[in-house]
Amino acid sequence: MPSITMTVNGTKYTNDVEPRLLLVHYLRDILGLTGTHVGCDTSQCGACTINVDGRAVKSCTLFAVQADGADILTIEGMAKGDELHPIQEGFWEEHGLQCGFCTPGMIMIAHQILERTPRPTEAEIRHGLAGNLCRCTGYHNIVKAIQYAANKMSP
Repeated sequence: MPSITMTVNGTKYTNDVEPRLLLVHYLRDILGLTGTHVGCDTSQCGACTINVDGRAVKSCTLFAVQADGADILTIEGMAKGDELHPIQEGFWEEHGLQCGFCTPGMIMIAHQILERTPRPTEAEIRHGLAGNLCRCTGYHNIVKAIQYAANKMSP
């Protein structure tokens, strides 16, 4: 079995893994980080979106061995202690979630949207969310939540 090492939410992990183990299952089953959700297993829904080396990635599309040496950020790494990240706060304040299943992936893709475009237009936000599905909200409040975060994060 290959040994992999990666930094997840600031902590370095080394584990022996099956070569066929998906990154999403490594995070959930080996590291116990269950905030990253398994939705479709076909990269269609985006519930498993995480940040790998500064890029939003659907973790059901990568093997854990492909992330060897990577720096990974998951939903669990967004808040600082009890203080929510501005994106998480935006989802709370603007009612950007209903059932919450898609929320971790939405927050992680929102993180990339705001990293690339600190003051995105509504159209840019909607375009950035295109690979992440929500069955409950209709996206309006998700867009408002990201706008809230953009306003809070940019002077």
